[in-house]
Amino acid sequence: MKLSVRDEYALRALIVLGETYEQGLTRIRAIADQQHIPRRFLEQILNDLRMGGFLESRRGVAGGYRLARAPRDITLAALLRHLQGFTTPPAEDAAASGSPAPDDVVTAIQGVMQEAQEALFKVLEQVTLADLCNRVRQQREKTAAGFVYVI
Repeated sequence: MKLSVRDEYALRALIVLGETYEQGLTRIRAIADQQHIPRRFLEQILNDLRMGGFLESRRGVAGGYRLARAPRDITLAALLRHLQGFTTPPAEDAAASGSPAPDDVVTAIQGVMQEAQEALFKVLEQVTLADLCNRVRQQREKTAAGFVYVI
């Protein structure tokens, strides 16, 4: 699975919101500046996530965004299904479209790709936003430990 720039920006913004979950609302400017995401693009992404039930927002001077649920209650599978528009598994989409039956080679290839996608989403069901935030924190600690300052 390849993430689009939009998907990557969404996950980066969600990590910021996951890390600040206990602190309340986070301003869009803070997320955009920290993650180097164009603000207009980030506004669209966050609005989409709000409509999907992942975020809450408040307007005004004291406004901002926050996760609608705790980071441990949001799986990467749910996020990516929302971001990429998967509402049903791809095999069901093809069957529902009424497209003509493909030949045996195409059917075999599609079957393998279907199995691969299902396996990927099984893994992503086990990973939460909290897990991703912990991985980011661990990576930061490794990076910080690698720097030795000598004057």
